[in-house]
Amino acid sequence: MIKREIIRILEKITKLKEEEINNILEIPPDKKYGDYSFPCFDLAKKNKKNPNDLAKEIMSKIKSPLIEKVQVVGPYLNLFLNKQKLISIVLKEVNKKKSNFGKQKQNKKILVEYCAPNTNKPLHLGHLRNISLGESISRIFSFLGNKVVRINLVNDRGIHICQSMLAYQKYGNNKLPDKKSDHFVGDFYVMFSKNADEKMDKEAQELLLKWESKDKETINLWKRMNKWALDGFDETYKRLGIRFDKTYYESDFYTKGKDIIFRGIKKGIFHKDKDNNIIADLSKYNIPDKILLRGDQTSIYITQDLALAELKFKEYNPNLSIYTVASEQNLHFKQLFSILEQLKSKAAGKCLHLSYGIVLLPEGKMKSREGNVVDADNILDEVVNLAKEELKSRNKELNEEKSSQIGIGALKFYLLKVDPIKDITYNPKESISFVGETSPYIQYANARICSILKQTKLPKKADYSLLYLPQEVELALILSRFPEIIEEASNNYKPSIITNYLLDVTKSFNKFYDSINILKAEPKIRDARLSLILSVKQVISSGLYLLGIEAPEEM
Repeated sequence: MIKREIIRILEKITKLKEEEINNILEIPPDKKYGDYSFPCFDLAKKNKKNPNDLAKEIMSKIKSPLIEKVQVVGPYLNLFLNKQKLISIVLKEVNKKKSNFGKQKQNKKILVEYCAPNTNKPLHLGHLRNISLGESISRIFSFLGNKVVRINLVNDRGIHICQSMLAYQKYGNNKLPDKKSDHFVGDFYVMFSKNADEKMDKEAQELLLKWESKDKETINLWKRMNKWALDGFDETYKRLGIRFDKTYYESDFYTKGKDIIFRGIKKGIFHKDKDNNIIADLSKYNIPDKILLRGDQTSIYITQDLALAELKFKEYNPNLSIYTVASEQNLHFKQLFSILEQLKSKAAGKCLHLSYGIVLLPEGKMKSREGNVVDADNILDEVVNLAKEELKSRNKELNEEKSSQIGIGALKFYLLKVDPIKDITYNPKESISFVGETSPYIQYANARICSILKQTKLPKKADYSLLYLPQEVELALILSRFPEIIEEASNNYKPSIITNYLLDVTKSFNKFYDSINILKAEPKIRDARLSLILSVKQVISSGLYLLGIEAPEEM
């Protein structure tokens, strides 16, 4: 909000566009250079002027009650804010808008696809990073006034599904789930892998052919096991506090991609190789060519992805379709988007791959076939139990809901605080700490504020001019950045920008709380400080919400 006001002032003087100023306006690393700094290199070059002279020229034209002092250092125009004005603007805005503080009206339709489980095994730790990222991005874009459609693609067909089915036929004895139903199905996938040989591989392939020919007995078993898997997933989604607006099932559209590819052949867009595979020539995009359909006419992933892209754009016609998928598929999505462009699809130029790094265990990469996977439910149980232990050590009342809020929040924060593109080595005990770069550290600050506010009557009106101490000014300045932080997170598809910001807010609040008395201050000062921490609570609550994390009032 304050940054936007600075941009408006500079817009009138420089005649630059808002976006141009936003891209170059800086927050100096040292406060002696002001609260904002505007480098004049590019503008001087454009106007054929000396950067220092241009900075002085702009300085002479700045007249705003928000700006207390302007300083020119070489080509830099350093702006010092009027702290009293700053505090008044920020606190009035936050306390007036409350949970709407920072919201915009971008009004775009955005599809966010995430999760994408296979119905032959339960969700695992990698899915938790995917879900945390996809849900947070959905909340951020929705917060900025966009119509967001959360999409889940369920991979419910193929050889891997038939492998679980075959193992159940051989070893399941027609029994019903005796544990969480998706875990029950997953046990048979691991069982197949441990017992697989050439004969079983062939039997699984035959089962797939039976499924494709709609053999009644095979379809009935498939429906039965699919339901077990999907029911189990729904329990985990509920626990994570997520829902999907639309679920696509691969079994419903996997043949439709072939029609798109055959149309491409007729138009001369694709060609066949010597083995009769249908190929997309992608040499002009400087990426490898892609097989779209095997010579025996069987589908591969990209066959289905072409069909799904067409389905999504036919149904929703979005401004943007985001695919939340691990970085292992970077090439796949470059090829997919290039092929959509060749086909002149409605989706061309409107798709984005939100790539993220894999989640590692201390001993290395997870492998589903070997059973070396940290199941999502087991991780959720572990972090909730760790939260219980932490509360117990602090002599706090044990409460299942509170433990869940802290534990699951800690896990999500841990998975989101790293730049999405980087790999993560997961450490549950690190995530649950009440100190350091964790969500319990932030949640605890929120709970501390709630405790203070419960001890007194909230002021109807406050005199913000009484707030002038450095700790108060620093806190107000950080709060003022919330709207631009959300926008920056959306522009870069990085919830990590919000996690880092919330850590800064919490550190600033703790510094304020440790050095300044609130409740014992003179009444008018007390009211002003209560208004300040009420604004802090609002920003922390909104920020945690955007990460998919709850803000308990007691800890």
